[in-house]
Amino acid sequence: MSSTTKEPDTSVYACGDEYLLRPGNTNCGGCGMSVAFTMFGRVLREMEEKITLVIPACCGIVAAGAYPTTSFGVPTMSSTFGGVSAFASGAAAVRDINGDDGQIVCWAGDGGTFDIGIASISGAAERNDNTLYVCYDNGIYGNTGGQRSSATPIGAKTTTTPRGKVEAPKDIMAIMAAHCIPYTATLSIAHPEDFARKVKTAVEMDGFRFLLIHAPCPTGWKSEPSETINLVRIAVRSGLFVPYEVFGGERYRINVEPDWMDVAEYYDRQRRFPKGSIDLNAIRATVRHRYERIKQLAQMWPVDM
Repeated sequence: MSSTTKEPDTSVYACGDEYLLRPGNTNCGGCGMSVAFTMFGRVLREMEEKITLVIPACCGIVAAGAYPTTSFGVPTMSSTFGGVSAFASGAAAVRDINGDDGQIVCWAGDGGTFDIGIASISGAAERNDNTLYVCYDNGIYGNTGGQRSSATPIGAKTTTTPRGKVEAPKDIMAIMAAHCIPYTATLSIAHPEDFARKVKTAVEMDGFRFLLIHAPCPTGWKSEPSETINLVRIAVRSGLFVPYEVFGGERYRINVEPDWMDVAEYYDRQRRFPKGSIDLNAIRATVRHRYERIKQLAQMWPVDM
């Protein structure tokens, strides 16, 4: 090795491993959560940040594989489905009592975030516990067969909505922003630079921070594994998924502007939407309205650049 080349510091990872999620994990091909996990880990490695993961019942926890081996490269706690934030708050308290450093990171799906875990998340956010919460949103209970969650989009066919879901998804970002936590942001795996910047921003803050990642599930969405990144890109371009951030619950900033690609492209690439289950004109109007609301908030309370 050249004397001018800095050897990577692997001490921040368990067993000196350079991966947050090691190759050979049990995730499906094209899994948006796996892509996000890898991108997240790369940022932490660049920052040489020590972390402990807390993961509830979800695809994220089964990624480890069968005991006694594991695909995780950091200490990992497996929590109850609804208690991930409570587990993390306890771990953070122990960290602080012992004078240790590093992040306590919750990594959970939408089922454990929007639905089953919402009470413990709200409690941790209200207390402003010093933890980082990351939700990968694939819009279903992917680990248990693909049931409907409150993040499932209108018209989507799941095992519990065979004719398509009729309710609109819950606005988890508005819920978290209403807690006035230090930082809330949406992350796109199709925009790696913006993704990395937001992770760094969250890690460098104290208090409760919430990150929401749009994470396609080829198995549940009936999409091609090779289309995962493209689906997220289309969602951003069409305005279906807006990358933005909220500071202190009131200062908004939109990070990627949509070019208003037709939303039909997004739906046509997934076989989970039965013919006639969605009203594209209504969706186009809803997307525009939601974007204009976020834009108005960004203009009212801008973030200092």
